Amino acid sequence: MIYGQKVLAIIPARGGSKGVPRKNIRELAGKPLIAWTIACASSSRYIDRCIVSTDDPEIAEVSRRFGGDVPFIRPADLAQDDTPGIDPVLHAIREVSGYDIIVLLQPTSPLRSAADIDGCLECLVNSGASSCVSVTTVDKSPFWMYNVNENGTMKPLLDAEDRNVSRQKLPAVYVLNGAVYVSHREHLEEHTGFLQPETKAYIMPRERSVDIDTFFDFAFAEMQLKLI
Repeated sequence: MIYGQKVLAIIPARGGSKGVPRKNIRELAGKPLIAWTIACASSSRYIDRCIVSTDDPEIAEVSRRFGGDVPFIRPADLAQDDTPGIDPVLHAIREVSGYDIIVLLQPTSPLRSAADIDGCLECLVNSGASSCVSVTTVDKSPFWMYNVNENGTMKPLLDAEDRNVSRQKLPAVYVLNGAVYVSHREHLEEHTGFLQPETKAYIMPRERSVDIDTFFDFAFAEMQLKLI
């Protein structure tokens, strides 16, 4: 609970991952990927309840084994390749009522900390915003990026008066890192999404912003965990 508001966290984990089969329960540094997020949520100062939303009985069993709360099995039609990411969240908050703030924690971000979750919640409440999401800096500035036309010529992705500037003089640019999304429940239900013009950014360091989509990401995350 934060300032009298009850907090529900949701970990979405479908069984049909394509890039890395069975990704959510694949072992990372000695335990299933999803277990890292379950443990992180349990260490938050503000989360009152954290649930796992899955369509997969094996993911449900593994989640429970590592302390996860799986109050329902998600319908198959909400676990397809083309299912919008927000749909399982909206389904979960209809199934589990009585909470004021919703936190989305994707299991593919195992390096986030409980302090990141709590910092994002504090940013939401202290700023009076309707939603807050975690971001990190990009390693390559879009001011140096180009589209390549059909004839092989290059067109700058962004307009800029001078491209011959040092990296230090370029404006900071941020990208969603997928680690933490928070919103007031009513706002989320009304707008069916965390990202709105007034959404606040919670900045995380790049070393905790690994988003696992590939086997290389698994290897990189495991290396990072050994350094922590």
